[in-house]
Amino acid sequence: MKLPFDEMFDLNGSARSHYADFHQWLGQQSEALMALKRAEADLIFRRVGITFAVYGDDAGSERTIPFDQIPRIFTAAEWSMLEAGLRQRVNALNRFIYDVYHDEDIIRAGIIPAEQIFNNAQYRPEMRHIDIPKNTYAQIAGIDIVRAGEGEFYVLEDNLRVPSGVSYMVEDRKMMMRLFPDLFQRYRVAPVEHYPDLLLECLKAVKPDEVKKPTVVVLTPGMYNSAYFEHTYLAQQMGVELVEGKDLFVKNEQVFMRTTQGPERVDVIYRRVDDDFLDPLTLRSDSTLGVAGFLSAYRAGNVSLANAIGTGIADDKSIYPYVPQMIEFYLGEKPILNNVPTYQCRKTEDLTYTLAHLPELVVKETHGAGGYGMLVGPASSKEEIEQFRRHLIVNPSKYIAQPTLALSTCPTFVDAGIAPRHIDLRPFVLSGKAIKMVPGGLTRVALKEGSLVVNSSQGGGTKDTWVLEG
Repeated sequence: MKLPFDEMFDLNGSARSHYADFHQWLGQQSEALMALKRAEADLIFRRVGITFAVYGDDAGSERTIPFDQIPRIFTAAEWSMLEAGLRQRVNALNRFIYDVYHDEDIIRAGIIPAEQIFNNAQYRPEMRHIDIPKNTYAQIAGIDIVRAGEGEFYVLEDNLRVPSGVSYMVEDRKMMMRLFPDLFQRYRVAPVEHYPDLLLECLKAVKPDEVKKPTVVVLTPGMYNSAYFEHTYLAQQMGVELVEGKDLFVKNEQVFMRTTQGPERVDVIYRRVDDDFLDPLTLRSDSTLGVAGFLSAYRAGNVSLANAIGTGIADDKSIYPYVPQMIEFYLGEKPILNNVPTYQCRKTEDLTYTLAHLPELVVKETHGAGGYGMLVGPASSKEEIEQFRRHLIVNPSKYIAQPTLALSTCPTFVDAGIAPRHIDLRPFVLSGKAIKMVPGGLTRVALKEGSLVVNSSQGGGTKDTWVLEG
């Protein structure tokens, strides 16, 4: 069986040139010291409150995400190609979202079937013909990248609704600099710490036109949300208020925040609340997380929302197979980053193939997230495969299937010592006046041997991501 691409070592077992200094340094560190550093990192993360809520976990709802001290390193050339591909992809996705709520050109051109859009649970008819600043729907995008085969990069999925994890990217860097300052004298690593500044700049860029000095807030579902640490972290780092729905109200089609000095108008909301819960008057009537009347202020153009309502239509997994065609249709360019080959189970021939090859494939729910609702064929028992087969036959349009990629590995500290573990990457792309991003992203690592599931909710950890300056 062919081994997956190793980020640090070539086929001869030698360290790749951009890892050579690190590999030499690592060989000089004792196991006892590295274990001590790992314990120190865990303690600091707990003290600072860098935790992740795990729903239904008997061991306790709050835990730190395991942090690994071996960084994932990109050369400047690798990153340059990735960055170009990410800019291209997010540009096309934003144009697609605008199009499906306005001109519907891509539907008329026969590239995407109308029912794939209008029958999609993520499509929001309330957004038809509503204009938003700069026609930018996904101000914050988290695009999941994997490396497979001989080292080729693929986009695994697009996260455009409320992508999370960026706080861990920044904190992992701070932790590495604290634990191993000498490493940063050996390497010129591009900084990521300015992400909150770029985020605030991006949010202000989509303010309502008539507003000169916008008031920005972060809207959180509250402290029981799994990513609550990140909500508080980003609000603090940007120097803006963290609010819940009960802290806001709508009057005269404007949104106001309750403060000790009286009501203050809110111009831009970075929301970490799903679409359905934003306005109980027009969306889910049982929501206690949103603001009654919010949609009226939004439609009137008196408040901006990042990301826009209805953005989820572009990160639904049933739409993912069409992104390369979107790039060609809207930009007239060939995709720089490839999709993973995908079978759409709503198509008879794709379903037939999927059912015949379930033990070899990864099957995902089109609306699924967090590593839930999926089958990893090679890692599943016969009973699990047959159970999933029944779900697939009953409701095939809910699923897509993909070949099981041998995700690249990176040496990782585990209980048995240093061993290869599968990883992915989530860079964060910001769209305001221009498309910007910090050099790097969140590298997630599957800590269980052989596992391909890197999600924090499924026991994954994180690594610092280094992009070397040229």
